[in-house]
Amino acid sequence: MSMKNFIKTISCIGAAMLVLASCDDMLDVSPRDRLTPDTFFKNEKELRSFSMNFYGMLPGGGNDASQSAIGSLYMENTDLYIQMTIAPEVQGIRTIPSSGNGWSWGALRNVNTMLDYLYQCPDEDVRIKYEALARFFRAYFYFEKVKRFGDVPWYDTQVGSKDEQQLNRPRDPREFIMQKMIADIDFAIENLPAEKSVYEVTKWTAMALKSRFCLFEGTFRKYHTEFDYGAGANDWRWYLQQCADVSREFMNESGYTLHTDGGVNEAYYRLFTTFNATDLMDEVILARNFNREYGVTHNCNYTMNIMSMGRPGMTRKLVASYLMKNGSRFTDKTTWETITFPAEATDRDPRLAQSIRTSTYHRIGETALTPPQLQFSITGYHPSKYVTTKEQDSNGSDIDLIIFRSAEVLLNYAEAKAEMEDLTQTDLDLSLNKLRDRVGMPHLMMATANANPDPFLTNVEWGGYRNVTGANKGVILEIRRERAIELCQEGAGLRYFDIMRWKEGKVFEQQKYGMYFPGPGEYDLNGDGAKDVLLYTSAKPAGATAPVSFQLGVDIILSEGTSGHVNPHKSTTCTWNEDRDYLYPIPTNERSLTHGALTQNPGWNDGLSF
Repeated sequence: MSMKNFIKTISCIGAAMLVLASCDDMLDVSPRDRLTPDTFFKNEKELRSFSMNFYGMLPGGGNDASQSAIGSLYMENTDLYIQMTIAPEVQGIRTIPSSGNGWSWGALRNVNTMLDYLYQCPDEDVRIKYEALARFFRAYFYFEKVKRFGDVPWYDTQVGSKDEQQLNRPRDPREFIMQKMIADIDFAIENLPAEKSVYEVTKWTAMALKSRFCLFEGTFRKYHTEFDYGAGANDWRWYLQQCADVSREFMNESGYTLHTDGGVNEAYYRLFTTFNATDLMDEVILARNFNREYGVTHNCNYTMNIMSMGRPGMTRKLVASYLMKNGSRFTDKTTWETITFPAEATDRDPRLAQSIRTSTYHRIGETALTPPQLQFSITGYHPSKYVTTKEQDSNGSDIDLIIFRSAEVLLNYAEAKAEMEDLTQTDLDLSLNKLRDRVGMPHLMMATANANPDPFLTNVEWGGYRNVTGANKGVILEIRRERAIELCQEGAGLRYFDIMRWKEGKVFEQQKYGMYFPGPGEYDLNGDGAKDVLLYTSAKPAGATAPVSFQLGVDIILSEGTSGHVNPHKSTTCTWNEDRDYLYPIPTNERSLTHGALTQNPGWNDGLSF
């Protein structure tokens, strides 16, 4: 489908949905002058038109990262990226809302409506195709709910306002929900088209989703032994095996590879600066289609290059995680904590220079080098992924945003096998090491990693992981490093929910640092010989040439006062409640409306007596 026809279809759906979503009180005789379930869903055109509404479930380009750790497809706000406002989840200051907070069911009702009326289409092949599509989105919908709330009610038919028994039902056990999701996604894999499409769900999208949610569930159950998963529930190994199996099938049969156009120093960057995802079909499985001609844009450029949009920046924790170009560990250097920029960006994993502004960065369409700009990036580590031409800074960006790509499936496979202690070097070479090949990095060697686990990755002071143990400790840590680097600033909550499933919420309590500055003075941040920023104490020195200046302790905070790491949230205390914060609370209105049939999640006291 062309973009023009796609937009026209979406525009038409709104009117249809207003009618079809309010069918509870319809008369037995269907009016001839409007759409009703009895007069719709009769052919592929109608099913396709209705199903386009489902794509609204998928994350997009709204920059809500300043309000939540979930963020958009181009921004995070957790431990690897921060903004002016720390997400409430990370601070530990969430409150129990009266409504909302992700507890919404309208999108599911739309899916179940189509499933309930599919029988009206006489073409069996068409019926099966759209049943598969609807069941994909039902599995996607429930994955989002389980991640946030754990146990939730299962609905597989449309529920009206008069269905009090259904509306007031309790939550179903997590295992029951997960098995329903498995059934839905397996049906989708079996019956969705195998032809690649970056803007529509296919068999391969369904495989990628199954890989993602089975990895989540398997690792969640492995590390979260405090929850009851229901009588007869499958254990964590079962889910990780499901992940490994579907990931391997995807790797063997899908035909997806990795995008290598541009070579080791540009291929990764081009994934996020190529306007049309149709040019990335070797790796991109599903993307959101943006096109300014039809008014469909997002604010990525604006967010990264305007002071009023939160000033997002990568943290020193992630910068320090990037290996040296020769595969050695940056944090093994005795002076790594006090190395200044751009020296610390020299001879590193090429993905660092393809994710933030370093000495070689210039805006697309220009040749002049552009340094990191602290006035736009709170840590100084200025993000460059998805940032395109200056013209799109203020006029809206229409570069497509990636939802699923094959690199994630490769990482899922390696992690699932490692967590099960079933990983081999061959597995790594078939998966994670292909990501390193793309950027010319040495392979991860399993035996070497396990013989000498990286102490930085478990360093509590720097927000390291606390719960990794066993014979595969070293390689699991390295897979997590690779995941953080390869998928940074992507996925609308991928990082946050990685931390949730690993039971590593305590990483949020650590200070969130930026660049290191040894003291007041002018600094050249990209090594071109020109001074880019001035830091001063009480008065600007005469003769300073830097175009941007910050007064220490007023405009910019350093960890040691007049020296140290940029520490914008030094006065903010983040706390993580291990007994509460891995699940979101159920809104109080929902609990009240069901007269307590919906129970509250552990640790959240909403004051209700039932």
